[in-house]
Amino acid sequence: MSNKNEENTRKSSAYSPTDVEDRTYAKWMDRGFFHGDPKSDKPPYSIVIPPPNVTDVLHLGHALNNTIQDILIRKHRLEGYEAVWIPGSDHAGIATQVIVQKKLVEEGTTRRELGREKFLERTHDWANKNKETILGQLKKIGCSCDWDRTRFTLDEGLSNAVAQVFKHLYDKGWIYRGHRIVNWCPSCQTSLSDDEVEHKDFDSSLWYIKYKIKGSDDYLTVATTRPETMLGDTALAVAPKDARFKKYVGKTVILPILEREIPIIADSYVDPEFGTGVVKVTPAHDPNDFEIGRRHDLEEINILNTDGSLNENAGKFKGMDRYKARKQLVEELQKKGQLDKIEKYELSAGTCYRCHKVIEPYLSEQWFVKMNELAQPAIDAVKTGQIKFHPDYWSKTYLHWMENIRDWCISRQLWWGHRIPVWYAEDGTMFVSVDRPTAEACPGYDPETLVQDPDVLDTWFSSWLWPFSTMGWPDKTEELEKFYPTKVLSTASEIIFLWVARMVMAGYEFMGNLPFTDVYIHGTVRDANGIKMSKSLGNGINPLEIINKYGADSLRMSTVLATPDGQDPWISKNTFEIGRNFINKLHQVSRFVMMRLDGRTPEINNVNDSDLVLFDRWILSRLERTIQAVDKAFNEFKLSNASKLLYNFVWNDYCSWYIELIKPDQPGTPIRPGSIDVATYTLVQILKLLHPFVPFVTDNIYLELLALTENNKEETIQFSGWPKTDGKHIDNELEQSLEQIQAVVTAVRSARSELNVHPSKQSDLYIRVNDAAFGELLEKHKDYFRSLARVENLFVGTEIKRPPLSASAVISGAEIFIPLEGLIDIEVEKKRLEKELDNLKNQLIKLSKKLANADFLARAPQEVIDKEKTKKDDYQERIEKLNKNLEQILGW
Repeated sequence: MSNKNEENTRKSSAYSPTDVEDRTYAKWMDRGFFHGDPKSDKPPYSIVIPPPNVTDVLHLGHALNNTIQDILIRKHRLEGYEAVWIPGSDHAGIATQVIVQKKLVEEGTTRRELGREKFLERTHDWANKNKETILGQLKKIGCSCDWDRTRFTLDEGLSNAVAQVFKHLYDKGWIYRGHRIVNWCPSCQTSLSDDEVEHKDFDSSLWYIKYKIKGSDDYLTVATTRPETMLGDTALAVAPKDARFKKYVGKTVILPILEREIPIIADSYVDPEFGTGVVKVTPAHDPNDFEIGRRHDLEEINILNTDGSLNENAGKFKGMDRYKARKQLVEELQKKGQLDKIEKYELSAGTCYRCHKVIEPYLSEQWFVKMNELAQPAIDAVKTGQIKFHPDYWSKTYLHWMENIRDWCISRQLWWGHRIPVWYAEDGTMFVSVDRPTAEACPGYDPETLVQDPDVLDTWFSSWLWPFSTMGWPDKTEELEKFYPTKVLSTASEIIFLWVARMVMAGYEFMGNLPFTDVYIHGTVRDANGIKMSKSLGNGINPLEIINKYGADSLRMSTVLATPDGQDPWISKNTFEIGRNFINKLHQVSRFVMMRLDGRTPEINNVNDSDLVLFDRWILSRLERTIQAVDKAFNEFKLSNASKLLYNFVWNDYCSWYIELIKPDQPGTPIRPGSIDVATYTLVQILKLLHPFVPFVTDNIYLELLALTENNKEETIQFSGWPKTDGKHIDNELEQSLEQIQAVVTAVRSARSELNVHPSKQSDLYIRVNDAAFGELLEKHKDYFRSLARVENLFVGTEIKRPPLSASAVISGAEIFIPLEGLIDIEVEKKRLEKELDNLKNQLIKLSKKLANADFLARAPQEVIDKEKTKKDDYQERIEKLNKNLEQILGW
């Protein structure tokens, strides 16, 4: 065993993630550690990855979300679950087609010149190359996905599932085709669902147009933000009870420019208090006008081509771009005296979520899904708690959308995607079929002459099936039997409607069960100034750059630590130094423990309770309390809190205190055997607790420790078991006592450090305590102060006088004095006291405001309020003592 120890001590003390991570991941892959076995007797735990678009490159949002999922998978794998995390990617219909089309233009051609089949081949080649790059990047982060089950939304199996779902819903009467107002992107030249439209504010205008009443010199004035659409007006409308305009109802006006006669109607939609009280009705270019038109049997006149230019219905403006036509039309209205005025107006306009161009409400024949019936089980699931959101407030957002749901426009005028499984005969007869209809399915028609619908389905129409289509549905598979429903969906808030809600609806409709039990919504990554990271702003951080510099473990730990549960993280490149420093700290303390084993076999699984000294019992108490707190944080989906608990335990309790306490006073002296056993046992528990967060370094240290034991057959930490606790080592009184000792040591260290006292120099220490019990505690453990605080002589009591020329510190329950004759710079000490006093005063001001806040007092539990009041009393006491000390030092 000693030879193995010597071999380990020769290893470099500096941790090099680049030497470890790629090699370790390759071994994990080779051993098949991530594969989920549907035949396993273990309880299942499954997650499906939110499939990244093939157009994506890895960004910090991906890094955060996939780290969260990997943490959950690795923890449950440690706990003994048959854990499977199914990866994959999304074909991203519009986004991918736009990119490939741009590439074709650069080559001097277009998709139509290329033809549909060749364009799809070209797009498949591009997508395949990109998706492999993206999945490779996820491996660099350390994602423990079951890569053998990688899926793509255009896979043959998933495509079959999509067609089956379309036919199922069509046969139920829940899919229909109709002329409706849709969101139309003239740039991408396709329809968009409501949830694919992003609203942005623009500086615009309100144009007040005058419509002359036929046979009269009177005019009705209408305000509009889209004057060019007046060319498609088929009525003016007023409120039925608006006395100002009642006499005009039933009459007609002459449409400016085109000189077309249109009626004046009364409709309850019109708000008499808004604008002039008169609205133009353009049924083909506004969803509300469309409904008015249907109620009054108005003509629907479309004035736009699919590219946003005006068509033959626009008269002399035919062929013009919509904005050029707007400009010329306004000029002509002015010349004719038919423009009353123009006002500045802030307009909220819908834009395409992909190209960000302003969309047009557009009358078009499209395919829709009726959503009301589908929505109800999904609403009930959240209301009854079968599905829980974390944080819970997102459930209100979900329910608000679901309870006001509209029919879903699912057709897209694209080539890249799942082609709609509908075939047409020359006479217009329509057949809905998963595959090309057989002769039996289309009697009287030749199947070969049928033409398939040229449109494709919305990308989300395949994504909403992801939790079960990835497991082989519609076939009955072992994977579905074992792993459906999944456990957790981790995602961002912006796709709650686009994806999360639809998956819930699909789960109940096609599987008869929810798709997952918990939805974890993480924050949106922002830069150091709080601005959302984006490619266009150039404020993003490339995760691969961070991995190359600091390692994947550092990226993961830093990102989770920096992301407050339920809030947006603010991240800069310096953020990742936190993780790097922590990984180095863990590596160094592990090296220390292994070197100080001195030939002993490391204690991996238990400790000898009969051979424990004070600080052994303390660290075991802190360990068990930390395990309990981390378990609670996981159960509440507070992963950032879990990471902070572990960070503090490792850095503070284990490294800064326990390891320092067990070091012998004399260099080269062995550490007490019982304590090195506790140190090793605690280190192993730390590695297991940290493994979900930092898998690479923990796996390697664990295997190095195993190599020093007789039983070293394990190949990874991943199945070694999550730490458990029965609480037997928890000692509240001991922890409270040690907190008091730590407070004294920390205060002494801080004072010495600020005064630049050399660490090798010892000094006496005087402590004036408020009560005798505190003094007895310090006397009892005075030996620990010699090494931890470099104390030569300790004087403790309630009547201790401050020595002349001494540094001072105030802690809860005591004043501390350090004689510094010959070492002190009086001016420096004066400034230090003033700084500490200012800090305490600022803290007191903030706390006083908090306690004066009625909202805080109404919402906070009483124990929290009482704790804050106690803290305020403590601040006031410490300020008073500091003022006295400052007065004294001014007399030196």
